[in-house]
Amino acid sequence: MARSSVEVEYRVMASTSCTLVWLKQLLIELQFADVTQMTLVCDNQVALHISYNPVFHERIIHIEIDCHFIREKIMSGDIKTEFVNSSDQLADIFTKSLRGPRIDIICNKIGTYDLYAPT
Repeated sequence: MARSSVEVEYRVMASTSCTLVWLKQLLIELQFADVTQMTLVCDNQVALHISYNPVFHERIIHIEIDCHFIREKIMSGDIKTEFVNSSDQLADIFTKSLRGPRIDIICNKIGTYDLYAPT
């Protein structure tokens, strides 16, 4: 069980990093694309600071393995992290109940359209 929201965010970052590394290797093996660096976007600034600061993560013993994995991938250049404001989080369309203009903005950004809209 997670003890803080930062721990949850960081565990998700570690899981996503594993998936990104796997996808990169798959694309390389299939000779589909030359992937050099992948971007991991997070809306929690504390989790991003933990991934870059080697001293800060030693205080958070519950996520030590995740810290080492993500730091290794960042230092090797496989993954870079970026901050995204919560209001600009595109994944909200999949995780939250949205209405009105907010859902229209996100749908436009990800390139979807309403099948039932009058033409």
